[in-house]
Amino acid sequence: MDSEDDMHDANDVESVDDGFYSGETAMDSDDGDAADYDFIDNDSDDSDDPISHRSQQNYTILNEDDIHLRQEDNIKKISSILSISNNAAAILLRHYNWSVSKVNDEWFANEEKVRRIVGLLEEPRALPSGKELTCGICFDVYPCDSMSSAACGHPFCVTCWQGYISTAINDGPGCLMLRCPDPSCSAAIGQDMIIALASHDDREKYERYFLRSFVEDNRKTKWCPAPGCDYAVDFIVGGGTFDVNCRCSYSFCWNCTEEAHRPVDCDTVSKWIRKNSAESENMNWILANSKPCPKCKRPIEKNQGCMHITCTPPCKFEFCWLCLGAWSDHGERTGGFYACNRYDAAKKEGAYDDTEKRREMAKNSLERYTHFYERWATNQSSRQKALADLQQMQNIHLEKLSDKQCQPESQLKFITEAWLQIVECRRVLKWTYAYGYYLPAHEHAKRQLFEYLQGEAESGLERLHQCAEKELSGYLNIDGPSKDFNEFRMKLAGLTSVTRNYFENLVRALENGLSDVDAHGGTSRTGGSRGLGAGSSKSRGGSSSSRNKGTAPTARSRNIDDSGHWSCEYCTFANAKSATVCQMCQQLRS
Repeated sequence: MDSEDDMHDANDVESVDDGFYSGETAMDSDDGDAADYDFIDNDSDDSDDPISHRSQQNYTILNEDDIHLRQEDNIKKISSILSISNNAAAILLRHYNWSVSKVNDEWFANEEKVRRIVGLLEEPRALPSGKELTCGICFDVYPCDSMSSAACGHPFCVTCWQGYISTAINDGPGCLMLRCPDPSCSAAIGQDMIIALASHDDREKYERYFLRSFVEDNRKTKWCPAPGCDYAVDFIVGGGTFDVNCRCSYSFCWNCTEEAHRPVDCDTVSKWIRKNSAESENMNWILANSKPCPKCKRPIEKNQGCMHITCTPPCKFEFCWLCLGAWSDHGERTGGFYACNRYDAAKKEGAYDDTEKRREMAKNSLERYTHFYERWATNQSSRQKALADLQQMQNIHLEKLSDKQCQPESQLKFITEAWLQIVECRRVLKWTYAYGYYLPAHEHAKRQLFEYLQGEAESGLERLHQCAEKELSGYLNIDGPSKDFNEFRMKLAGLTSVTRNYFENLVRALENGLSDVDAHGGTSRTGGSRGLGAGSSKSRGGSSSSRNKGTAPTARSRNIDDSGHWSCEYCTFANAKSATVCQMCQQLRS
């Protein structure tokens, strides 16, 4: 159970902006019902719903129908502006990567050059006159009604056309830029001709290539990288963060297409992923936990208590684990079977200093990496579990709770908001461990501030997660309405808001590179430094008290709280009443 301070913190909290992080730019979206997760219902008309606010974003999720509509709109727009056919407009847009502005600029700058490059003729040419014509590929003679040509008028029989088009389509997306088969001609082949002559299977492939080209050739759009997902994302660059939440429930970074990782930058994420997949940690483990056989040099892990080691066949060399000398040279004169004075003497003389130092460094490196990786992976698994719990809550438990507490589901949205907050906070917390791994060891002040903010955020998240997971289950298992359910509502909503504030401070500080602390352990007085506590609540929650650091009333408050502590307005650390300088960031008390 939470302490009375925790309850006070949870209930005495001011509401903040409903967007998870301040600084995100809300952009108008053509797809108003795009959700953070595909199982979240966003049909509510409640404009004050924080989940609805969170769906305002600087990107639009597109399905295949949306992509088709955008393609058709762009084609019609170019066709109308340039007074050309839809087929010619499609050819131009594909050549210029579906950029309407680029087509307009190039066309009006030099129309003749654009036509020559793209393969558009000003005046289409008809087939040569005559009852019979010779195919330019198979050189057979056919009646005119069995011949066909592109805008250039070069005649080829339908069979050769079908083979030419089928081969191009099976070769890949290059079929979208198909030209006349005549070696001396560069006339473009329009989409209408390909659709008319291609087989059913080839036509479906071509239309698929055509659809995908709008996303893959357009620098403003990308496919969702989740396996099996067919949604695309239209992104407004510079409109906010790079985090994208697809309808398939997968969150990713627009910039690097890796899993969403705000507030950690893409370079750090790339290094961390390479670190996790590289063989370097295997080598570190081998170096830290094994020694090479003096004879065959194969690494050996010591799995028994005795210092007598026997290498595996075919080597079978017997040696001392401590000094790596032959076991035949050991006995009572070397200190016995469980010690080696030869090793102790050599170590005093410095003979093993380099080897031991190298092994110790490898061991420390491995332990440090394991520390951060375990916490990174644990938060990842906790987030996956929270996503499953959120889905179950949406699909099953909310209706059940509504019936038991005699309240409409619209009044239970605070539960969904709490679970959404947990899911997002688990993601942020997970990546802060990758950030902490690469934080330079010599920057002690930054590391101290980082660990404090991370600890406060993690403590608040654990309290929220426990309340949403364990305390809520009690109300699901009772038969009738509970008298204290409204108190639980206030507590869970308060913990959600407090936790959001903790993570806002953490995210803001990391995105600023912990610039509030300078290299000497002081606090920068730049304009951005005061942003650390922006948007925080009146009460900082009970996690500070659990860390024996007192309770910080607010990030900007200069008053002393009931326990006799004052809160630093820069880093929110709760200092003793007698202190004149913040013990965390060395900022003078104001």
